[in-house]
Amino acid sequence: MQREGSAFQGLGIVTLKELSDHLAGWRMFVLELLITVTAFVSVFGAIKEIGSMTAEDPYLLLHIFTRGTPLSFVAWLSFLVPLVSIGLGFDLVNSEHNQRTLSRVLSQPIYRDALLFGKFLAGLATISIGLLALWLLLIGIGLVMLGIPPGGEEIGRALVFLLVTIAYAGVWLALAVLLSTLFRSSATAALTALGLWLFLTFLWPEIVSKFLTPSGGEDVQTALDALNMQLALGRVSPSTLFSEIVAVILDPSVHSTQQSLFKQMGFMLLERGSVPGAPIPLLQSVLVVWGQIVGLVAGTILLFVASYIVFQRQEVRA
Repeated sequence: MQREGSAFQGLGIVTLKELSDHLAGWRMFVLELLITVTAFVSVFGAIKEIGSMTAEDPYLLLHIFTRGTPLSFVAWLSFLVPLVSIGLGFDLVNSEHNQRTLSRVLSQPIYRDALLFGKFLAGLATISIGLLALWLLLIGIGLVMLGIPPGGEEIGRALVFLLVTIAYAGVWLALAVLLSTLFRSSATAALTALGLWLFLTFLWPEIVSKFLTPSGGEDVQTALDALNMQLALGRVSPSTLFSEIVAVILDPSVHSTQQSLFKQMGFMLLERGSVPGAPIPLLQSVLVVWGQIVGLVAGTILLFVASYIVFQRQEVRA
C-alpha cells in the first residue's frame, strides 16, 4: 500500500512537542545543572592558572577550555556530554511502546519516519541549546575575568569547538535511540548504553594501548606501523575522535593528531616548511582533523539509520 503525502508530514509538530517536553522536564534540568556546575569549577580553576600567563598570548581565551583543576572544561565535557545524550535518548522509543501510546500517535497523519526523526532532532536541539548557552556563559566569563577582548581566530576556534561538541553528542544520542528501539525495557537500554560508553571511553583505549604500543626494540618502520594501527583502532571510540579534534582546534601549535605520540617516541612530526611550536591557521587545523570530524558525523548517521531500520520493522501493540 502506497503512503499518501510526505513521509515527514508532522515532523515539525513532533519535534516541537518533544523539545518542549525535554526543556520543561526535570531530567534535563538535573543534567544541565550537573554540566554547568562542573564547568564553572573547571573554568575558575583555569582562570587562576591563566592569571600567571602573559597577556600578550594571542590565544588567551582558548586556555579557559583546556586548563583547569582538577580537570579542564574539555575533559569534563568529554565525560558528561555522553551521559546527557544517553539520559535523553535511552527511552525515546521504548517509552511509547511501554505506555501503549505509539499506536495512537501513528493513527494520526504522522508516519514513523517523522516520529523517529522528530524525536532525534528534538533531543539534539535540546543538547545544542544547553551547550550554546554554556558556551556563551564561558565566553562572557572570559571577557569579564581576563579583561582582554578575544580575536577573530579565538572566536572561530571556540565556535568550531562548539559545533564539534554537538556532533559528539549526536553520536551518543543516536546510539541511545538505537538501543531504545532494540530493547523494550528502558532500564536495559540505559544500562547497555552506559556499558558501551564505559567500554569505548575507558577500556578500549587501554586495550589498544596495551597490545599495540611499540616496546622500543623494533626498527623505525615497525614502530610506525604499530603506531598507525593503534591510532586506527583507537578511533573506534567517539571519545578518542573528540579528544583528537579538540587537541588540534583549541591549540594552534598542534600540527597533527599524532604529534604527541611521535614526541613520546623521540620523533618530531612537522608539516613541510613549518616551525616547531608555531601556530597554524584555523582552516589548516580543521583540515588536520577533517577525517575525525567526518567520522563523528558518519557514526551519528549510521547509528540513526540502524535505529530507523529497526523501528520500521517493529510491530505496534495497541
